[in-house]
Amino acid sequence: MSEVTSGRKPTFLLQPFFLVQKMSLIVKEEIVAKIAEIAERVADPEGIEIVDVQLLGAGRGRVLRIFIDRPQAGEANSEPPQDRPHGVSHADCEFISQQVGTILDIEDVIPGDSYTLEVSSPGLERKLSKAKDFERFVGQKAKVVLREPVENQRRWEGKLAGISQGVVALEVAAPEPAAGRVIRFPLDQVQKANLKFDW
Repeated sequence: MSEVTSGRKPTFLLQPFFLVQKMSLIVKEEIVAKIAEIAERVADPEGIEIVDVQLLGAGRGRVLRIFIDRPQAGEANSEPPQDRPHGVSHADCEFISQQVGTILDIEDVIPGDSYTLEVSSPGLERKLSKAKDFERFVGQKAKVVLREPVENQRRWEGKLAGISQGVVALEVAAPEPAAGRVIRFPLDQVQKANLKFDW
């Protein structure tokens, strides 16, 4: 008795999960970069700074968060219009929401059905990510997490002492009651940084 078999062989095409996840992350980063570019184009003429753009969630639960700030006169890269107050107002949030939201919908930047757009101030403990952030807030307290340790430590708190040629200076507490010491690290080694407010 002979066995009859078909010529068909089972075929399974499974893409490695990490490859699919990495591709999704790249696409998401491209979308966030495009949104940031649109938001900056809208905000700059109004004297508004785009602090951060975040795209969170998936499907109908997606949330697009845009954090804005209005630098005070005399701060780096800022000279707000004379008729505008300092600091973020409700009108600023509404303006960015309407203008950016309209452009995003017309250009279909965020694929899919829907998303929720939230526009707000960055708060007292705002994120620091760009070189101009570290310049603008010199003398203020900050928390920094580094990608690689400096002096066997990745987490630091201290006063921002400036930035020069891409190297951030942070004044940290010294063991003795003398003045603090300054540590230095490249800006690209900063994993996360934000202002620290003493409550």
